[in-house]
Amino acid sequence: MGKADLRIDWATHAAAKYACQNWHYSECLPSSLQKRVALGAWESGEFMGVVVFGHGANPQIGSPYNITINEAVELTRIALRRGHKSPVSRIVRLALRFLTDSQPGLRLVVSYADQSQGHHGGVYQAGNWLYEGSMKGVPSLKFRGKIWHAKALRTSFPNLKHSDPRVEKVPAGDKHKYLMPLDAAMRKQIAPLSKPYPKRVKQAMTGVQPEQRRGSTDPHAPNSTTGGKP
Repeated sequence: MGKADLRIDWATHAAAKYACQNWHYSECLPSSLQKRVALGAWESGEFMGVVVFGHGANPQIGSPYNITINEAVELTRIALRRGHKSPVSRIVRLALRFLTDSQPGLRLVVSYADQSQGHHGGVYQAGNWLYEGSMKGVPSLKFRGKIWHAKALRTSFPNLKHSDPRVEKVPAGDKHKYLMPLDAAMRKQIAPLSKPYPKRVKQAMTGVQPEQRRGSTDPHAPNSTTGGKP
């Protein structure tokens, strides 16, 4: 089977929000206060979803690697509809290429696989990412049906107390941490951090969608043949 006619381009905020709400297990677009970049994937002109990058809840994302916030970014969402022909690893690889071409100076991408969802990072393993290890997740808060990190919720709703009965605490789960160096020097620097890839937990297979995706065949999905930078 030949490769699908895949194109990566800017996705609008509306398209990214729709994809994350409908095709990602979190059902939300990250509410990062920092700059967020959403890249869309189209197959034969049909919108298949987004790969979203940002700084997540950690403004010091580059500090452990002695680089600045402008040199590191987190891959925060892979939200793809069911039925796409391109492997997820190829979509992510082309999204990374698009990102680095449009963001000069970027040196490292970080991403996490949520173990509480049965994810082990197969997409990142297929893309030859470096595995740093298992990390403790940061507890979150749920408000108005949306998952928030504490700082983001406090900034967006300064008068809302976390003790408010409408705010639900979401326990932290462990996450697998993956790194993608974007230049030879960074790869050499972080190479000593590399650990053997974790294996998929067999009992998590049943009923769990692969990696970050929830998937859907949805006639109401955005279906523009062109991207649009937010």
